[in-house]
Amino acid sequence: MRRVALVVALAVLLVGCGGGNGTSANGDTSGTTVGTTEQKGTMDCVISGDKSKAELANLEDGKTHEIVVDTSKGSFTFELATDISPCTTASIAGLVEKGFYDGLTFHRIVPGFVIQGGDPAGDGTGGPGYSTVDAPPQDTKYVKGLVAMAKAGNEPAGTSGSQFFVVTGADVGLPPDYAVLGNVTDGLDVVEKIGALGDPNDPNGAPTERIEIKKMELKSS
Repeated sequence: MRRVALVVALAVLLVGCGGGNGTSANGDTSGTTVGTTEQKGTMDCVISGDKSKAELANLEDGKTHEIVVDTSKGSFTFELATDISPCTTASIAGLVEKGFYDGLTFHRIVPGFVIQGGDPAGDGTGGPGYSTVDAPPQDTKYVKGLVAMAKAGNEPAGTSGSQFFVVTGADVGLPPDYAVLGNVTDGLDVVEKIGALGDPNDPNGAPTERIEIKKMELKSS
């Protein structure tokens, strides 16, 4: 019972505003596909908010697409799970290309759980003004290095705005409610360094110091 209560309490910390104002995937998802970016247009992907603010990137099939996150504590890279989350990855890539994330922070850090950032409001209430949805596979495991999207508790599974989190625990036991964005392929030590900058006694996950996202860059090969 104590473990269940802990997971529920920590899951509350992943609540972020989907769109209005304000996780290659781990687990056995190799055979799961939900369409491709080229098959999904903006009108298909955006489920709420201002569609004019959604400039989804065209992530070409057959290529590897990665996001490099340059922070005040170093850089890490994650590969986009375009096969599992075509709308989510196209949206995030579009935001990255617009420079949306540059200068934002990791506003929530829970040691041994997650680091969370991408909120223009800086307090867990902000977003890009719209939301997309890619329901994750039911067997998704939120393990160390997996990158996923935060959402409000009353939003459907897989709803995404701009707030993302990186799992820093071995397996944090979250339900398959959070859209899979990708998996860290380089710089996991930087993620762990950032993950240590949270107060374990603070249930809100306030960082002990400001951790800035200097720049996020899309690279395709």
